[in-house]
Amino acid sequence: FIKLKQLAQEGELGRINYIYSHRLNLGKIRREENILWSFAPHDISMILALAGEEPESVIATGGNYLHKKIADVTTTHLEFSSGLKAHVFVSWLHPFKDQKLVVVGDQKMAVFDDTLPWEEKLLIYPHHVNWENNIPVPARGVPERVSIPYAEPLKVECEHFLDCVEKGKPALTNGEEGLRVLKVLNASERSLNENGLRINLRNYSGLSPQNKENYDFHPTSQIDEGVEVGTGTKIWHFSHIITGSRIGKNCSIGQNVVIGPDVTVGNGCKIQNNVSVYKGVTFEDYVFCGPSVVFTNVINPRSEIKRMSEIKPTLVKKGASLGANCTIVCGHIIGIYAFIAAGAVLTSDVPDYALMMGNPARQKGWLCQCGNKLNIKYQCPQCGSKYKIKGKQLTQQIKSQG
Repeated sequence: FIKLKQLAQEGELGRINYIYSHRLNLGKIRREENILWSFAPHDISMILALAGEEPESVIATGGNYLHKKIADVTTTHLEFSSGLKAHVFVSWLHPFKDQKLVVVGDQKMAVFDDTLPWEEKLLIYPHHVNWENNIPVPARGVPERVSIPYAEPLKVECEHFLDCVEKGKPALTNGEEGLRVLKVLNASERSLNENGLRINLRNYSGLSPQNKENYDFHPTSQIDEGVEVGTGTKIWHFSHIITGSRIGKNCSIGQNVVIGPDVTVGNGCKIQNNVSVYKGVTFEDYVFCGPSVVFTNVINPRSEIKRMSEIKPTLVKKGASLGANCTIVCGHIIGIYAFIAAGAVLTSDVPDYALMMGNPARQKGWLCQCGNKLNIKYQCPQCGSKYKIKGKQLTQQIKSQG
């Protein structure tokens, strides 16, 4: 492999487009770990070394045949920002041993087959693709053996280790390289457990969402690492909860909702379809957010000017309701049990229990905690609760016992 890596770094293969590996055999079958952790680490390490970069995303799928909780076969797909793609196929349920690494460049291809005799382990195929009449046509070449002096691999590894210790030289594979492999393995394990979910490795810490067994989520949703979700919460199709966000208990998160990063949603909140709750927005308990509500977090956005350091916070207090398609301009507080009508554009703070309508939104009355409009005596005709007003602030005086 060291020779293959050298050839790749010298440009012998040209631009590397694709790498794949097979590590297959009948056994050894384990019960303390799955096939991903047992067979794949070496191949992931080689792929990362050839790529010279960390992958952007990982997808892993597999099958459990001998034990319902331990994968016997997995395929892991890696995608890199340079356009390079790779996959690792491992299995301990295979009729014969197959241990192969294939590197596809735009000038040549290389095959490292560790099951063959030493002189045949590394072959270079000078295949390439010609374009004729705008159609790709493969041009095959004669495979070339790469001459490598024989050496016992384990002995060479031990000698290299001793040399590093004696001379203080950096190892070919050090702790940082091992950490990169573990990062990919952890992400692959998470993808495998979530039915092939694509895991974005940018800023991936390896932390899984907390207490995932205590809430429901659709397989198409994505819950990033470092997210906390309370018991009984449901997250529906195609929604994305971004790192650092906290969602309380018994919430309902509709389709195509984006929350985060670093957003707090209280207990019992309902967020309907097609809502993006950006950084700077905070929901207290029991907030209702209708479909397609729009939040902003910067007053004067420009595409060419980064203003994430100028975020203005928006606080939606307990029990407030935001109607469909309303727009909440950032930097304001929406009071407890306030009601923002559908389509309204909110540009100011909202008192507790206030009903806001229009563009720009203006107060058009007061609502009870139960959601019905108060009469001129500040009493709810539906539940009987009574309120009193002082200045521009409404407070609940007598709460209905029904």
